[in-house]
Amino acid sequence: MKNPLHYQLSEYDCGPTSMLNAISFLFDREDVPPEIIRNIMLYSLDCYGAGGAFGKSGTSRTAMMFLSNWLDGYGQACSLPISSSYIAGESVYIGNESVINDTLRRHGAVVVRLHYGGEHYVLLTGEREGNILLFDPWFEEPKNSSDTFRPACSSENLRDSRSDGNPGNAEHTGNSRHASEADFPVRLRKSDIIVTTDHPFEYNRIVPNAVFNKETHDFYALGEMEQREAVLLFNNRTKLTAENTIEYFI
Repeated sequence: MKNPLHYQLSEYDCGPTSMLNAISFLFDREDVPPEIIRNIMLYSLDCYGAGGAFGKSGTSRTAMMFLSNWLDGYGQACSLPISSSYIAGESVYIGNESVINDTLRRHGAVVVRLHYGGEHYVLLTGEREGNILLFDPWFEEPKNSSDTFRPACSSENLRDSRSDGNPGNAEHTGNSRHASEADFPVRLRKSDIIVTTDHPFEYNRIVPNAVFNKETHDFYALGEMEQREAVLLFNNRTKLTAENTIEYFI
């Protein structure tokens, strides 16, 4: 049985929350061993904030690299069929030749560091018609459970914030209303980013590819090339390969 993806409990735990969401997205609840949950929480939230407050600058790149390596080793040694790899720098971009897009096409998931009023981790779960489907663990409250709305996609509308996984307080513009799946491509051409609560097991944002590749600190931009990182994860039982399906080539 699948669980809905969940939101971070504090202003700092976007990293472990996104990693746990990747596990939840890839595996059924009954398949997830408690050791995975324990170690994701144990090895994250390792950065000190102002005044030496432990965890109040979120999760470091080193911790995410370690978690990726640990998960891959766990998959090789234990019964959970998980594989993971860590990429950084120029390898982290969105496009037809990107290893990130390849991972999504092959039914994998990607935890990526980007900007949302500060450095922030989210989970990428798919692609559709030039857009990326992602689950942002920072909760935005719509007027009702089926609303979609557009965030103000400019860093000028955000308060200054630490680089600790805290997205800040974004103001929303536009009229909140329900939109069906058929409406999404039309609305995206007009408003760039869709926020939705209609797909709790998969995604709560639809973001155009071009938004990610900006070397700025705008909403969902990956930012400066040398600061980029991502963790690529697969359930090896559902991973598309050349051997198990022709779909991999299409």
